[in-house]
Amino acid sequence: MDKQTAIEEAARVVLAHGGPDCLTDPHIPMEAIKQAFAAGANSDEIAAEMRRQRGA
Repeated sequence: MDKQTAIEEAARVVLAHGGPDCLTDPHIPMEAIKQAFAAGANSDEIAAEMRRQRGA
């Protein structure tokens, strides 16, 4: 998975699982975030993508 795809997926999963409040199992979004970090992303990039997806 490339970096941009990992960022988009992490943002989608975090939003799908209650956003920063994590209203469901926190392991699900954390795994997606770990994959994005492994691909070279940082938290600012994921947060920016979350904002973009919310506005879309």
